[in-house]
Amino acid sequence: MLYLRLLKELQRKRYFIFSLEDLAIFFPKGNKKTVQNQLTDWVKRKYVLRLKRNLYELIEKGATDIIIPDLYIANRLYFPSYVSMETALSIYNIIPEVAFGVTSVTTSVTRIFKNSYGQFRYFSCQPRAYTGYRINEYSGFKVAIAEKEKAIVDFLYFRFRAGLQPNFKEERMDKEILCGLNWKRLFKFCELYNPRVTAMAGKLRRFIGC
Repeated sequence: MLYLRLLKELQRKRYFIFSLEDLAIFFPKGNKKTVQNQLTDWVKRKYVLRLKRNLYELIEKGATDIIIPDLYIANRLYFPSYVSMETALSIYNIIPEVAFGVTSVTTSVTRIFKNSYGQFRYFSCQPRAYTGYRINEYSGFKVAIAEKEKAIVDFLYFRFRAGLQPNFKEERMDKEILCGLNWKRLFKFCELYNPRVTAMAGKLRRFIGC
C-alpha cells in the first residue's frame, strides 16, 4: 500500500484518526503484516503519529488546517467511552475551565493514556449506567458527551467511589445553570448507581437553593 494512496483515501473519508481495523476495511486486499510494517516505517518518517497501540493520526491532513478536538481523540482512544465529569461540566460552563486532560466514562477497565494531545482518563462503570450521553459535533467531528444531568451524576459517583466528598463551594459550580437542569432526570440517573449518589445530589440541590 502506497502512502499517497492511504493519504488520499483517509482524507476523502475524513479518517484522520485510524486503526488497523479501519485500514482492513478500506483496503481489504492488503496484507495485515505488511501494513503494520509500513505503518511502523511511516511513524519513523513522521508521516503518521502513533497515539497508542493500533491507533494512529494522519499528520498530513490536506490543504486546510484541520484541528482535531481532544474530545474526539478521547472517544477514539478507548471504546466504548463518552466524555463526562469535569470535562463535560467545563464544556457546559457548570464549573470553570479545567486543564488536566479529558475525563471519560467507559464500560471497560479504568485506564489512563498519555500522548501528544495530553492526558486522557477513563473511569469504569457498570453497563446499566452507560447511558445519558449524546453525539454532538465539534469542529466537524462527532463526539459522544454526557448530558448535563449525567455529567453531574457521574462526577458525584466517581468522587464518592474515590473516597472524596465534593465541596460544592470550592467547585465553584454555576448555580444558575444548575437550577435550569432537569432534576427529575438527574435523580433517575442517580438510581443507576446507588442511594449515596442520590443523597449527594440532594445535598447539591439544597446547596444551590432551587
